[in-house]
Amino acid sequence: MSKRIIVALVLTLSSTMALARDVTGVPLPETVTLGSRPALVLNGAGIRSKFFIKVYVGALYLPVRTRDVSAVLHHTGAVSMHMHFLHSEVSKEKLVKAWNEGFDANLDPAERIRLGARIARFNALFRTAHKGDIIRLDFLPDSGTTVTINNESRGVIEGDDFMQAWLRIWLGKHPADADLKQGLLGLD
Repeated sequence: MSKRIIVALVLTLSSTMALARDVTGVPLPETVTLGSRPALVLNGAGIRSKFFIKVYVGALYLPVRTRDVSAVLHHTGAVSMHMHFLHSEVSKEKLVKAWNEGFDANLDPAERIRLGARIARFNALFRTAHKGDIIRLDFLPDSGTTVTINNESRGVIEGDDFMQAWLRIWLGKHPADADLKQGLLGLD
């Protein structure tokens, strides 16, 4: 193999690796695509911890980077949230309890009632998560929020109002983890 080819391969691999962000050993791509839409960019990432236990690495992808939480929460375009599980096991019951606590803490009572049936359908899509599992919430305006676990589509929940509700779990006034909120906004 010629020196030019070797140098070109090294430069290509180096630039590809530089494009990925690593959070506690979890490589995160700088961009993701949803269907035929333009690529979403990594807005920010961080670790969801509870009682000093690292539960998962969260990564938020948006059309353009922003640190403006209001802009993210009022966004109606494509968005993707990835959760890379670090903890050995998080039961379905604990996941559902955490979702419900996040919705309850960040939705007013009328919103919670209005979204209740969709939240129940959303909760039913989950199973126990194990270390190495990846849960993705991918929102497209024309179809809704697709829940994917380890590349298996589990279902779709319609509505940009629903997407804005689940974003508030991490970015609302009462986020599940304040440090993760800062990371998702690129403020870490």
